[in-house]
Amino acid sequence: MNDDHGCCAPRHEAFVGASGSGTARDGDHGDDGSSSGSGSGGGGGGGISSATAAPSTGSRHDIEQAAVPGQSFRMGDGDGAGNPGDGETPVHEVWVDAFSIDATTVTNAAFARFVADTGYGTESEVFGYSAVFHLALAAELDDVVGQPPQTPWWLGVRGADWAHPAGPLSSLAGLAEHPVVQVSWNDAQAYCAWAGRRLPTEAEWECAARGGLAGARYPWGDEWDEGQRCNIWQGRFPAVNTLADGWLTTAPVREFEPNGYGLWQSVGNVWEWCADWWAEGYYAASPAHNPAGPTSGDQRSMRGGSYLCHDSYCNRYRNSARASNTSDSAAGNVGFRTVALA
Repeated sequence: MNDDHGCCAPRHEAFVGASGSGTARDGDHGDDGSSSGSGSGGGGGGGISSATAAPSTGSRHDIEQAAVPGQSFRMGDGDGAGNPGDGETPVHEVWVDAFSIDATTVTNAAFARFVADTGYGTESEVFGYSAVFHLALAAELDDVVGQPPQTPWWLGVRGADWAHPAGPLSSLAGLAEHPVVQVSWNDAQAYCAWAGRRLPTEAEWECAARGGLAGARYPWGDEWDEGQRCNIWQGRFPAVNTLADGWLTTAPVREFEPNGYGLWQSVGNVWEWCADWWAEGYYAASPAHNPAGPTSGDQRSMRGGSYLCHDSYCNRYRNSARASNTSDSAAGNVGFRTVALA
């Protein structure tokens, strides 16, 4: 997909070269989520490899679960609302086995327990910077290491990480039950290894987001109520947000109403990493039973849209909407939820 879509932060390389601190180091992180770096993590020491993280004992991951029954459903954009290049068509029949998924995205409180238990350093900490939306910036201007010209509302900010989501002058005070952000796909994988869980496939994610409503555009149906259903942008992007829904950036994970399966905010609030490699044309060749995405690729799939989406320029707060980024990229509007191992 096009890296210039406004709601999606550029890949982290877009900021590289603007400052010495914004330089990626080969081998720091592999696609299995392992880390050779170290980071404060708001309370952690040196980084660890996800391969050494202990399996879940059943008490580490305490996010409420939603049960999704095994079923066949029609996956993809059936009403023409999709964006060219996002690969939301053709609509195709898919079977997914029953699974248990987090009712909410992983919270700051849950991720803090993971970091405290393991000392894991996230990729934003290893690289020394991450992507922050310009109106949320909590940093000195000297800490802005880059501003991609295609998406100037995104800033590469030194010291932005999961514990300082808007920059080094921000904190998690009052945000314990907000979604963790500034986490890469690799970071999410490391959390899953510690918790004894996994990321959902795109098919599982869409099935769960639909909440049993066949063909619906949104988790609650097809109707739209501005500011009443999910946390997205209101106003004139990217300069003016009227805050009609009450939030400039993330909202608490249990804001608004859950869908028919009990999932909260599967659209809006934050993009959610999925397990799959991303490919625009995958749906045309997708298997009909438990599809798990392409066997290789250079970007990972994300679902659900974020607090920066709006119909005027980025309508990806829909069940079928797709996006992607590199597995080592992070941003202030990207988080994840997990699925129980079979």
